[in-house]
Amino acid sequence: MADEIIVQREESGDTGRYVIYLPGGAEAEMTYHRTQPGTIAIDHTGVPPEFRNLGLALKLVEAGIADARQEGTKIVPLCSYVAAQFRRHPDWAPLLA
Repeated sequence: MADEIIVQREESGDTGRYVIYLPGGAEAEMTYHRTQPGTIAIDHTGVPPEFRNLGLALKLVEAGIADARQEGTKIVPLCSYVAAQFRRHPDWAPLLA
């Protein structure tokens, strides 16, 4: 499954999400909202139980990190999973708001 993972970004107004569409209509997602220009707060990451331990949540975060780097966006990691990933990846520190 890892080779088939496609992360999509969806945005509407000041909110958005990164989503992976999974078999059977399931979705893994990471949601965020804009707190000010150039800053997003990631507030939730969720993966259905039957798809956990496949690295999907990390793929979502990595997609958000890549976009933040490209766009010059800062991140407030409100979600505990995302905060933990920031601690595990010190090279992401410049992206912290």
